[in-house]
Amino acid sequence: MRSIISRISHCSSLIHQNRVMISSSFSSQTQTHIPAPRRTSIKLNTTDNRITQLHNLCNQKRLKEAIQILNQIERPPASVYSTLIQLCCQNRALNEGKTVHKRMRYSGFLPGIVISNRLLDMYAKCGSLSDAQKVFDEMSEKDLCSWNTLISGYTKLGMLKEAKKLFDEMPERDNFSWTAMISGYVRFDKPKEALELYRMQEMSLLSKLNKFTVSSVLAASAAMGCLIIGKEIHGRITRAGLDFDDVVWSALMDMYGKCGSIDEARSVFDKLVDRDIVAWTAMIDRYFKDGRREEGFELFRQLMKSGIWPNEFTFAGVLNACAAAAAEEIGKQVHGYMTRVYFNPLSFAASALVHMYSKCGIVENGKRVFNGMPQPDLVSWTSLITGYAQNGQPDEALEYFELLLKSNTKPDHITFVGVLSACTHAGLVDKGLEYFHSIKDIHGLTHTADHYACIIDLLARSGRFQEAENIISKMPMKPDKFLWASLLGGCRIHGNLELAEKAAKALFEIEPENPATYVTMANIYATAGRWDEVAKIRRSMDDKGVVKKPGLSWIEVKREIHVFLVGDTSHPKSKEIHEFLGKLSKRMREEGYVPDTNFVLHDVEEEQKEQNLSYHGEKLAVAFGIISTPPGTPLKVFKNLRTCVDCHNAIKYISKIVNRKITVRDSSRFHCFEDGNCSCRDYW
Repeated sequence: MRSIISRISHCSSLIHQNRVMISSSFSSQTQTHIPAPRRTSIKLNTTDNRITQLHNLCNQKRLKEAIQILNQIERPPASVYSTLIQLCCQNRALNEGKTVHKRMRYSGFLPGIVISNRLLDMYAKCGSLSDAQKVFDEMSEKDLCSWNTLISGYTKLGMLKEAKKLFDEMPERDNFSWTAMISGYVRFDKPKEALELYRMQEMSLLSKLNKFTVSSVLAASAAMGCLIIGKEIHGRITRAGLDFDDVVWSALMDMYGKCGSIDEARSVFDKLVDRDIVAWTAMIDRYFKDGRREEGFELFRQLMKSGIWPNEFTFAGVLNACAAAAAEEIGKQVHGYMTRVYFNPLSFAASALVHMYSKCGIVENGKRVFNGMPQPDLVSWTSLITGYAQNGQPDEALEYFELLLKSNTKPDHITFVGVLSACTHAGLVDKGLEYFHSIKDIHGLTHTADHYACIIDLLARSGRFQEAENIISKMPMKPDKFLWASLLGGCRIHGNLELAEKAAKALFEIEPENPATYVTMANIYATAGRWDEVAKIRRSMDDKGVVKKPGLSWIEVKREIHVFLVGDTSHPKSKEIHEFLGKLSKRMREEGYVPDTNFVLHDVEEEQKEQNLSYHGEKLAVAFGIISTPPGTPLKVFKNLRTCVDCHNAIKYISKIVNRKITVRDSSRFHCFEDGNCSCRDYW
């Protein structure tokens, strides 16, 4: 929205500037001097020479030297003051502007309305609104330009009350007046006031709508997510026959996109004649934010063919979408294009590259990009640290954190979440506690809820529940759902039923609709043989309409995504997949694999439990990947939930038997299986 507003402000300011900059020949007729005694012809020639010299210096932008000449002219004409004030305004030279104004008073020069307006404009653009207000109050005569200049100055600095007071006092208003107020409200996050003002304008300027005002109002509709008003404005400007230029089209596209009407936004985008990179980037980004990634990627491909060069905002948006979807192939293609057009390694697009590779589980690629950055920013450091932590390489994560500190880069709250996660994944309890206390004691930061959730996760996984409870009791804020979920997860690992019930009770109060809490508690009760409590959990879920989130696993083979559910038989190769899994299960048992049935929810016979486990989605996806790719091909499987203990165990055996590197990305981290081992070291 800010890019739309800046366009509006720029265009609107040009119109206003033309009003302020009336030629010096006219302005001199409106200025008066206190009568001066006659000069000799020699004196006149000297004065004329100095005036000429001053104008030449101003043309060369040599402001300070020009002011020195000003002090040598006894009674400068209006043209001299006009030129100097204009140059001070252009250079935002407040002190020099005040010097010229002071000289004006000292010489007895009485400015007319044009030079007074120039003074107003200079003070307003230099941010000295108190001086501007003083000039305004001293003006014996004010025109529309005087009022608009001061109102515009106030709105640009966010002094909206002062601006509105002047606006209400104006004897007459034009489109610039309305646009200045409306765009000011939009710029400083007051869209409701902007729309209310537009309603007033509709009543008083029914036939005088202009594109700048309309664009500001559309921006206000976008900020409020008010599609009805946005559509109303669209219809009105169409009926009024208002000229649709890129500013209006862009504002319309932004409004529809932010109001959730993506197809309407695309329709507007397609009507743009001269689409610049800002419009392309906005539309692509809107698809990603609406969860329509494929359409966003497709539009990016069209941009690649359009001949328009993407900028760092475009690249960063696409790479972040790749990171969120773990779309590493598209991310690699974008990286290749960036390399061909030579992207700036100092830009935040480079940081987005590190982030994308880290989130896609290719941390070594992220490291190579990182090492090519002359001066990595904090985002890049944090992405690499978090990437190593999530990919089961905690030692590397902590090593890079120490390098960050040596580089004199100051870590922030997010960095420490990555550091504490690394300690959690490695089971480094004492090291994690040391880092946790250093956040406040050494780095001067405040502990956040995320920091507390991480340290409770670390302690609970290690079975150090007493320490966890002590920290919770001393927290300055109320524990959130992430902390209680971390504690519940630790209780599941260690079978701490009493504390699990306490954590679950808190979670049921915070988010009673979340099925994960019910399922985890049911598993804990099942492990303890408390089948009556399991039945209660099931009934509670039925009564409240809580449905367990289905586990989905997917794998990409030959650029096609294949999705599997538990016990899925819908895949075209389902028969081959199940036959292969049957053979694989026999081989796994020969190698020592024993199915872990502890967390199978249903109270059924052991044989049935094992059969239920055999058809989990990630096993089906892995089996499909093995039979669909050449021997030795690495596999990468994604899962929307946390991988279960048995699947984790089974895939370790599978990786050794088929001699494959198998990576599973679950809801919390990457598991890299190779030769019978996992990168998480069975601690996750």
